[in-house]
Amino acid sequence: MAGRKRIGVLTFHRCINYGSYWQARALVEGLRERGHDAELLDHRSRQVTWAEWRCAFQPTLPERTRRVDIRSYAAKARRFLQAFEALPESVPFDLDDPTALTNYDAIVVGSDEVWNLSHPWYGGKALFYGSGLSADRIVSYAASFGNYSCHWGIGDGYAEQLKRFDQLSVRDENSYWLVRGCTGREPAMVLDPVLQWPQVSGVTDPPARDPYLLLYGHGFPDWYLRKVRAAADAHGLQLVSIGYRNPLADEQLLSAGPLEFAAAVAGASAVATNFFHGCVFALRHGKPFVAVSTPYRHNKLRDLMATVGAEDRLILQEPANGLLSHLLSEPLTAAIDERIEELRSASNAYLDGALD
Repeated sequence: MAGRKRIGVLTFHRCINYGSYWQARALVEGLRERGHDAELLDHRSRQVTWAEWRCAFQPTLPERTRRVDIRSYAAKARRFLQAFEALPESVPFDLDDPTALTNYDAIVVGSDEVWNLSHPWYGGKALFYGSGLSADRIVSYAASFGNYSCHWGIGDGYAEQLKRFDQLSVRDENSYWLVRGCTGREPAMVLDPVLQWPQVSGVTDPPARDPYLLLYGHGFPDWYLRKVRAAADAHGLQLVSIGYRNPLADEQLLSAGPLEFAAAVAGASAVATNFFHGCVFALRHGKPFVAVSTPYRHNKLRDLMATVGAEDRLILQEPANGLLSHLLSEPLTAAIDERIEELRSASNAYLDGALD
C-alpha cells in the first residue's frame, strides 16, 4: 500500500441524495482506513445550494410535492444536514474559486457524476476537471459522465484538463470510452466506493418489522409499479417506498435520512428501483433486486449490470408476467460476488499505484 498521504476528495458530498452521500463517505473513509489523512473538499455555491434544496422539497418535478409531504421532506433534509456535519471536510471554499484550498499530496476526483456535462447544476464546472486544484498528484476514482453519452464527445478544453490527470479511473463503460476518446489513455475500471468499502455502510441493527419489499426511486413506468405491487402481494411482503412517494406502496418512508436508508436496504427482503445506488446497495447487501431503466440513468444502470454480471436484473421494457416476481425472490448468483471481489482487488491495486 502507498505511504500515508494528505488527500483531498472532490465529489458531490452535499447532495440530498442517498447515493451521493454514501459514495462520498465511503470514499473518504475508505482512504482513511488505508492509512491516509483524507478529507472531503468542501466546495460551496449559493446556486448549487438553492438547486439542491429546491430538489429536496420538489424531487419529482414536474409533478409537484403534495402539501402533506413537505414536513416529511424537511425532516429528511435535516437528517442529511446532520449526516454532513459528521463528515471530515476541508475549510469551505467557493466552487468557482478554489484559491483558498491548501496544497495536498493528492486530490482524488470522484466518484459520482463529476464529469457529467449535462448535470443540471454541476455540469461543466471546471473544478471537477482539475482546474485550480493544488496537489502533487491529481487522480480520479470511479468518476462518471452519467447520462452524457460517449457518442457526443467533449470539448478540447475539458479534454486537455483530463490529460493533466496523473491517473484516471472510471466506474462505467460509457465513461471509459469518453476518457479514452478524448485523452488517448485507457482509464482503469473500478468499483463504486459503496461496493469497494462495504464496511463503511454496514448496519448492525436493521429495523425490526414484518418482511418487506423496498421500493426506491420515482418516475417509474405504471406497468413496473403494478408488477412490483403484484410481486409483493405474491410473496406476502409489505411494499415500502423510501425517499419518495409512490402511491401503490403500503408505507411511505419520506423522512428517511442516509443512515435510515442503509438500514432499510439491509432489512429488506428484496429491492425494486430505477436508481444506480438502489442497485449498488442491493448488491452490497446481497438482496434480490430488479431495476427498470430510465433515459437519465440508463448508461449507469446498463454498465453496472454488465460489470458485475447481473444483466438479467435490468428491465428495459415490460416483461412477461411472472419475471419480476421471480427476480425479486431469486438470490443473487455466487458469480456476482466473485466478480465484485475481483474488481475490489483491482481497485485497491489502482489506488496504490495512483497515490504512490
